Amino acid sequence: MVLGSFFASSEYVPSGIFLDKMSLAKKTVRDLQPAGKRVLVRCDFNVPLDGTTITDDRRITAALPTIEFLKNAGAEVILCSHLGRPKGEVNPKYSLAPIAIRLSELLGQDVPLLPDCVGSDVENAVSRMNDGDVVLLENVRFHNEEEANDKSFAMQMAHLAELYVNDAFGTAHRAHASTEGVAHFLPAVAGFLIEKEIEFLGQALDNPKRPFVAILGGAKVADKIQVIDALLPKVDRLIIGGGMAYTFFKAQGHEIGKSLLDADSLDYAAKLMKEHSDKIVLPVDTVVAPEFAADAPATTVSADAIPGDQMGLDIGPASQAKFAEIVEAAGTVLWNGPMGVFEFDAFAAGTLAVAKALAACPGTTIIGGGDSAAAIEKFDLADQVSHVSTGGGASLEFLEGKVLPGIAALQDA
Repeated sequence: MVLGSFFASSEYVPSGIFLDKMSLAKKTVRDLQPAGKRVLVRCDFNVPLDGTTITDDRRITAALPTIEFLKNAGAEVILCSHLGRPKGEVNPKYSLAPIAIRLSELLGQDVPLLPDCVGSDVENAVSRMNDGDVVLLENVRFHNEEEANDKSFAMQMAHLAELYVNDAFGTAHRAHASTEGVAHFLPAVAGFLIEKEIEFLGQALDNPKRPFVAILGGAKVADKIQVIDALLPKVDRLIIGGGMAYTFFKAQGHEIGKSLLDADSLDYAAKLMKEHSDKIVLPVDTVVAPEFAADAPATTVSADAIPGDQMGLDIGPASQAKFAEIVEAAGTVLWNGPMGVFEFDAFAAGTLAVAKALAACPGTTIIGGGDSAAAIEKFDLADQVSHVSTGGGASLEFLEGKVLPGIAALQDA
């Protein structure tokens, strides 16, 4: 069975235990007896806002299976999250009030926002909860102790509850008080979202259906070196696009004009092309413009013939067709990083073509968070791929083979 067909339903409820990167079976919410108990749930509600308007609620809806499971089981559900970077100070700009309103709409019940995440007022409010109630704590990053993983602060948060669930994959790579510290003071398990993330990413790395194709884009080669090194032994093809590609062109001796260049990675790129030319796939043409602007006049040139006064901002149509052919024939595809400046319509065609190819691929298709997730959402194709990760940095670190502290701290099965 293709994983994508199994998990395609929006009512996804996973199977229970998964193996994390350290090959440790972890407990999940299904291993709890939450009825009548207070459960602290770390979510990732770090959503984009336009003022107080949520412009993308995907991270909120992704947490609903865990929240509803606990609520329906009769737990008193205490949600916590960060939002933005308030730098340890109370700042109304980063209040979770818009999230509380959206959660109330999605759950069909009032989800009050408590005035803080610790303290007597919060403790009193929590003590008045009934089974099935859901509350939201205020931004944990209003306290410097959160990012410092302060033990006393973690204990104060743990004091609010009897059980702890981490469902914030997007912050699982950070050892903060609410993501790692609390897990040392309460029975701590994974939520359904973290389980789903690890099942998909772990399956891709450890037992992919082949051909296994990885697509990497973005700006600098240096940002992806560890991912490239981790993926190359596992993949059948590694497609490289976006700003990264121009460093590879330069390493081949081609003119790249004013295109983005990661000069410090030139030797690395040349070495990769020499040692792994059978796996690495580069663009064959590129869309160029004289300046980085949405209305800059765009032309398409061969990848080895970029004019000196132009900069590459997208892959060209021949590259789109080449990449699509490889992707659509794949058994597993992992995509992290756009093919061009997809925020500008004139330079979005390459990223759109890759997104459409993933949607057409019958295999397991995984979007590795970050800009790729934003792109697949922008093109309204998210429901046509197997999994869209909610973690940008966390996804990258998982793919690099690093231990994620927020997952490592959870109870073994």
